[in-house]
Amino acid sequence: MMDKKLLNILVCPESKAPLKLSKDGKELICKASGLAYPIREDIPVLLVEEARQLSSEEKLAS
Repeated sequence: MMDKKLLNILVCPESKAPLKLSKDGKELICKASGLAYPIREDIPVLLVEEARQLSSEEKLAS
């Protein structure tokens, strides 16, 4: 489970925009850069090389 205080201070390393926890809690989403960063063993992996591109549908979803 992601700590809300930590989530409030984390930003995307690519765009510096805020990150949002995915519905399933397995990724941190950045709409600005269109990237989803994985969370492994409760630790966010904020490396652009490890992130996946969001699909068009995911970019449009709120």
